[in-house]
Amino acid sequence: MKNQHDHHAMGGHKMSADMQADHKAEADTMDHSKMKHGSDHHSVMGMSGHDHHAMMIADFKKRFYVVLVLTVPILLLSMQIQQWLHLDIQFSGSSALLFALASVVFVYGGWPFLSGWLSEMKAKNPGMMTLIGFAVTVAYTYSAATVFGLKGMDFFWELATLILIMLLGHWMEMRSVMGASNELELLVQLMPADAHLVMSDKIQDVKTATLKEHDIILVKPGEKVAADGIILEGESYLNESMLTGESKPVQKGKGDKVIAGSINGNGSFKVTVSHTAKDSYLSQVVKLVDDAQKSKSQTQLLADTAAKWLTVIALVTGIGTFLYWYLTGQTLAFAMERMVTVIVICCPHALGLAVPLVVAKSTALSAKHGLLIKNRTAFENSRKITTIVFDKTGTLTVGKFEVSKIVLLDKDLDEKELIRLASALEQNSEHPIATGILQKARDLKINIPKADSFKAITGQGVEATVMGKKIMVVSPGYLKEHQLAIPESFTANDTETVVFVLMDKKPAGYIALSDELRPESAAAINTLKDEHIKSILLTGDNQKVAVSVSKTLGMDSFIAEVLPHQKLEKIKELQSKGEFVAMTGDGVNDAPALAQADIGIAVGSGSDIAAETAGIVLVNSNPKDIVSLILFGKATYRKMVQNLAWATGYNVIALPLAAGVLYNQGIVLSPAAGAVLMTVSTVVVAINASLLKVKT
Repeated sequence: MKNQHDHHAMGGHKMSADMQADHKAEADTMDHSKMKHGSDHHSVMGMSGHDHHAMMIADFKKRFYVVLVLTVPILLLSMQIQQWLHLDIQFSGSSALLFALASVVFVYGGWPFLSGWLSEMKAKNPGMMTLIGFAVTVAYTYSAATVFGLKGMDFFWELATLILIMLLGHWMEMRSVMGASNELELLVQLMPADAHLVMSDKIQDVKTATLKEHDIILVKPGEKVAADGIILEGESYLNESMLTGESKPVQKGKGDKVIAGSINGNGSFKVTVSHTAKDSYLSQVVKLVDDAQKSKSQTQLLADTAAKWLTVIALVTGIGTFLYWYLTGQTLAFAMERMVTVIVICCPHALGLAVPLVVAKSTALSAKHGLLIKNRTAFENSRKITTIVFDKTGTLTVGKFEVSKIVLLDKDLDEKELIRLASALEQNSEHPIATGILQKARDLKINIPKADSFKAITGQGVEATVMGKKIMVVSPGYLKEHQLAIPESFTANDTETVVFVLMDKKPAGYIALSDELRPESAAAINTLKDEHIKSILLTGDNQKVAVSVSKTLGMDSFIAEVLPHQKLEKIKELQSKGEFVAMTGDGVNDAPALAQADIGIAVGSGSDIAAETAGIVLVNSNPKDIVSLILFGKATYRKMVQNLAWATGYNVIALPLAAGVLYNQGIVLSPAAGAVLMTVSTVVVAINASLLKVKT
């Protein structure tokens, strides 16, 4: 919804305030901002995304195992552990060895957190890395001071276990993050690297990125289509499920459009390339998913604010805890330990990841099911929809009009001639009615004459001059409006759409066309009823057709004989009654209404995903997809709320325990226990996000 809240302007944002330093420190793959299209599409995407992230995971894994090996002797050399286990492992230089091992753990194991802290300080944006960096530095500095004469007991073992658990947590969490990002990687990998270019004398293999408009490529059985285009010769069945969510293979022949990335069946065919790789449907989808993953919705901004506050609360509470215990007579070591535990447990990492992980997963999953989210807020608001306004043709109906009746009113004409005149005008139109009339002309093997001075009469028909005669193909509404008599013989059943052919302003005959309902429509409307969402039919068709369709499908109401500019008024009317309105339309003549609706859903746009006024684009015109979209929007929002509730609720309980509220009852958390809890909370959030599914 460009005019209301276009999020594309925000596309450059990172995923969460907290994660900015994480991105620098961990090169989190969820930031695809460096992704390019076209020639370096694969190499850049490959390195900055998947491979780079895999390297980071390997780095955390290596650091974890090194620290694990060093932690064993640190534990055995620590006085506290020796007292607990009734051991005595003292030898000359044992404290120096303990200090040396702990220093390696602090520098090598703690490096990702220390460098992250530095990045956050430079960016003046303290977050998770600041908290961990501060906590481990305090623990190390205090413990080192005890080695050089400060009275008290070191907690090198707590420092080592804290870093060990933080490394493990980050390693596990990055693997979960990678799972969410893999969905986008899979979309990128759909595009084949090579194509068979048809030259005048040979077929040459070339890189997909080098293909230009009007090139001709050969697609062999079982291969992926390398570019968007139109079939020049041959036919086959194509599997487009990864692009459109449509599970059944689609039959394609000469003149049909094909989408890059779809998988060919057992036929082979030649394709005339429509545009370069960077403008292909798939590239646009990847760009769209990438932008939407990085755009921020209201829920994300809320989580960012909460994470920022949590960082401040952690530092203030940590220092307050230290002062309280130290000033009430506890040892410096105890006060330090409480402060470190509070700061670690309060890390807002789970909160920082709560929404971005769900966003990354939901956006990529949607694209794989033919639901393209251009506007995050529109998608998240789909849970608020109270009324859906459906455009009839091509959404609730198949959109394939077939001529069911031809009635002559001029005795000098025959049926072939009437179709010939009508098709002369309709060859300039892409309307489903025009397609039906042209199909009839092909069936009757009619040569279609040329039409001059062609003009569209908005929402009512077309006119042109054919062989010197002024011909019009218009709706019954046009006859009424211009006080032209509707012939007595005129009959049409409830499901037929009728157009009149006028010759020099006199009715020469009429053509009735019918369009069958989609088999999925009734089930879709039923599901909406279960969700307490009203469904309204909005159509330019006549009253009879509208009544028939809405009754058959069990819709709540209908609005018939509406011109494109009136659709906008009808949407406003519904909104004035307090309805939260979603509008479905084809994105062209419905553009004003789509922009006015609270959520604009462009349907049946196929490879034209740049339906500017819509917040969401559905690749197929299937009404089931609209229901899937709403249910998925609700599920996505639920996941975000669950994650935010978990991330904040855990802190509410864990923070007082870390500060030592129940110390007198003998319940106190160590820094390592705090690190375990923080890691568990982050992993729970990551796993919860990964459970998101699209119901189809």
